Amino acid sequence: MPHDSAYKQFFSNPEMVESLLRDFVSVDFIADLDFSTLERCSGSYVTDDLRERHDDIVWRVGWKKGSWCYVALLLEFQSTPDHWMALRTLSYTTLLLLDLVKTGNVRENEGLPPVFPIVIYNGGKAWKAPQEVAALFAPMPESLKYYRPQHRHFLLDESRVSGEELDKSNGLVAQLLRLERAQEPEQVRQIVRELIARLHGPGYLPLRRAFTVWLGRVVLKRSGITEEIPEFQDLREVDAMLEERAAQWKNEYITLGRKKLKEKLKDLGVEYNFCWKRALELCQHR
Repeated sequence: MPHDSAYKQFFSNPEMVESLLRDFVSVDFIADLDFSTLERCSGSYVTDDLRERHDDIVWRVGWKKGSWCYVALLLEFQSTPDHWMALRTLSYTTLLLLDLVKTGNVRENEGLPPVFPIVIYNGGKAWKAPQEVAALFAPMPESLKYYRPQHRHFLLDESRVSGEELDKSNGLVAQLLRLERAQEPEQVRQIVRELIARLHGPGYLPLRRAFTVWLGRVVLKRSGITEEIPEFQDLREVDAMLEERAAQWKNEYITLGRKKLKEKLKDLGVEYNFCWKRALELCQHR
């Protein structure tokens, strides 16, 4: 399953969206939202020239004092940042607002509702593309800047979230990011057990299934330790498999580590057997 398909399933769950906003958006307006009102919206808009555009995921959430705020989640799984993302988010926001007007969800005397665009990026390179659309424009006279669009998106660059920040949260999005970073089967297993305890009951069935499929098709295969990954039906099956194969995978990690070490030493012109023998002698000496 491609990353973007899996993430669309994750963020089709209101608790995941609430976790994202509470734990990773450090903006004061979050405290004024009533998360019990979270409601998934249509993400497909048609422009005047009939070209259909599909937004990634759109939710609306009520303010504690009434009315609505819209949250647009844009999932970006390219290996490098999109330089024009700020322009894309401006387009998405405009299409969303036009759709609300066209469908009668917004009236002239009410004013347009706020839209909070979030870009979730998991590429390896740091995101350096502008988050403000005004930064994309070429130099222009000061008097013309008055007519330049002003629009900004919030960025969650997964690889730049610090370990300290992750440690502060037990939310579902933090668990997702921990799985993205897990390097060893035992780390994966610990998080899987926490998800099993957390996602119990029929209401969590779609989210539990999304994590199960994603673990089998993305996380475990990405480890490169073994090709024999079965098609799991439940998180408990993932946990059982990890327990069963723990010793085997440990040996495979050691073998893989030795192979990489040999290659590195060969590049340096050093004999592997000599280094390994010397390491054993040092261990025995201690």
